[in-house]
Amino acid sequence: MDLQTGVLTGFAAWVLVRFILTGFYTVGPNQRAVKTVFGRAQRLRDLTTLDDPIADSLRQTERERYCYPQVRVIMPGGPYFKWPWERVYKVSVATETANMAWDPESPTANRNGTALEAVTKDQLNTGLTGQIRYQVSERNLYAYIFGVSKPIAHVMGYFVSVLRERIATFEAPGKGEAEANSEAALVEGISINDLRKNLRDLNEHMDNECRCSQARYGILLDASLITGIDPPQEVESALAAINTAHNHVSSDISLATAAADQRIVESRRAVEIETLKAEADVVPLQRLAEQLTVLKQNGKGAMDAYVRTVKLALLTRAERVITEVKP
Repeated sequence: MDLQTGVLTGFAAWVLVRFILTGFYTVGPNQRAVKTVFGRAQRLRDLTTLDDPIADSLRQTERERYCYPQVRVIMPGGPYFKWPWERVYKVSVATETANMAWDPESPTANRNGTALEAVTKDQLNTGLTGQIRYQVSERNLYAYIFGVSKPIAHVMGYFVSVLRERIATFEAPGKGEAEANSEAALVEGISINDLRKNLRDLNEHMDNECRCSQARYGILLDASLITGIDPPQEVESALAAINTAHNHVSSDISLATAAADQRIVESRRAVEIETLKAEADVVPLQRLAEQLTVLKQNGKGAMDAYVRTVKLALLTRAERVITEVKP
């Protein structure tokens, strides 16, 4: 009896420690958790990611492929309890930063994860440096935990492919087709120069294009910050010379434009002055015509008297008078 009692007691203690005491767990402040029952994640009815606004960024052809069920998310806190046939998956949702040249599957790639290579539209192999910020999406934990084997590798691969495609086809904003085909575009159209001058537009484009990563892989790309674009050493000096020449040309154009604007302003001012002078000469004549009209209306005598008075005023100021002598 004592042996049997001891076995039962030991078994009960083992069950208590193995399944009861270890069944309690907590979720940290920066964590979210998903519980599975017999290997199946607890779901929110029949809802999928297609019912969530994050799916709006997906193309129509991708919606069926990236249709994941919505799962019940266990928020920070505890202690919570799980049964032996249940399993809890915890993930960190804190924002993380990574070098955009980092390859999770091959750390030695991309110059040991320091610079990402991309080819520009003028066939130059450039090195790109920068960082990306990302975090696990709380709204699509199923894709991150169960849907994709290596989510961050997929996200980095997708980011790199979009970036290289953008670099290869990048066109400076505001350039029309006529300008792109002009001789001036041969200097201004160097793609590396365009990229360097439009890093902000490039970063915004990457942010917009990578919004779908949340619905695809369960990772939200918070922001991308491309900080450097370095051309090959053999063309660095040539680009520097082109930039110097372009700066001189731009300076000369600016000075010529300023001089032309100043002349236009002076011409407008001169026209205004001459117009005022002409108006000043016309006003007295208009007033005289009005007065003569009034005198004419008062009769011929009034007009004759006015003419006689004007003649007398002229005679008083004249130094020499020539009169006609009638035969």
